[in-house]
Amino acid sequence: QVCAQLCRRPCYCPWVPPRCPRGSPLVLDGCGCCKICARRLGEPCDFLHVCDQSQGLVCDYSSASAGTGATCNFEDDEEGCEVNGRVYRDGEIFQPSCKIQCQCLDGGFNCIPLCQEDVRLPTPDCPYPRRVEIPGKCCPEWICEAQDQHLLRDAGAVSPLLRFPCQEWGTEWSACSATCGVGFATRVSNQNRYCRLETQRRLCMVRPCPALPAAFPA
Repeated sequence: QVCAQLCRRPCYCPWVPPRCPRGSPLVLDGCGCCKICARRLGEPCDFLHVCDQSQGLVCDYSSASAGTGATCNFEDDEEGCEVNGRVYRDGEIFQPSCKIQCQCLDGGFNCIPLCQEDVRLPTPDCPYPRRVEIPGKCCPEWICEAQDQHLLRDAGAVSPLLRFPCQEWGTEWSACSATCGVGFATRVSNQNRYCRLETQRRLCMVRPCPALPAAFPA
């Protein structure tokens, strides 16, 4: 009876099929007449506008009694998650890219990086480490540059506000060597003419020293 009310014969379909969003394939409507975009998880559906069965979705009318209308859901009411237009089952592990791996859990998803996020500091045998993308490899890798290559690369991108032709790297200034009066603080920095790590010093004074008591005359 419903089919007789909604389906018309012969079929009258547009010449150009609709352009579907990513993750929504072209399927026949509920009358088996015209091609439409399949509805995805959580989208409204009815007899004509069918859900994407390739993702295990059916039109769920359980919420229609509450006045919200039917929506596409998993046939066994299993929770799932949608990423980039694709639906994954609860517990399913997937990789949106070669750099991360995710798992669908309770309608959401948790991801972990597959590339190491280590930090390489300058060392005597590798004073200028740099992380670069390697053709054919997913994860970037650390390489050691020679001093000439390092200075030439940074000289092209140096800002007019920088006094030295390299990106600043160094430690924080240490505490003042004296608790009162003039002392000095130290740090390790590469902000010098040759961009080499060196120990630098500067004067500091926490507070003036108290005045010595006046000497009694002999």
